[in-house]
Amino acid sequence: MDRPETPQAESAQSERPMAILASEAAPRLKPSNYPEPFFSRMANRVKRPLGDLFGLRNFGVNLTTLKPGGQSALLHRHSKQDEFVYIIAGRPTLVTDEGEIELAPGMCAGFPAAGLAHQLVNRTDEDATYLEMGDRTPGDEGSYPADDLTAAYDAEAGGWRFSHKDGRPYR
Repeated sequence: MDRPETPQAESAQSERPMAILASEAAPRLKPSNYPEPFFSRMANRVKRPLGDLFGLRNFGVNLTTLKPGGQSALLHRHSKQDEFVYIIAGRPTLVTDEGEIELAPGMCAGFPAAGLAHQLVNRTDEDATYLEMGDRTPGDEGSYPADDLTAAYDAEAGGWRFSHKDGRPYR
């Protein structure tokens, strides 16, 4: 496109990189937004938010590494969000409410909204690294069949609100 960009668009773009080595993206400072007692279960997970670096608004992309014993998330499903993972290194186990399968580099898996509950766990002695992508559909909610937890995305607050299954909020 040969037309000049507006100064506002030009300024916003100049603060973002054009391209990076994904492995050099800064990791998220906070390992999880889950409340305790779930927060500590994410200690062996490192997420590098890639999509945010480029100003992506419609979907998110993370380069995630699970250390031995780590897990991607609690076993969960989204009401409106689709998710996709692509394994780069290691052999994480995909756990769903219909069974388990060991994944290997080059394998991928997708999770349509309101479909199978899922998570990745690293039961090996080596790191497992994968790309995870998900859309950012407004009004999304998360359900957790194995834990006393529900989640609703609060766009005004810019994050997830967590409650017990009986509706009491986590503090």
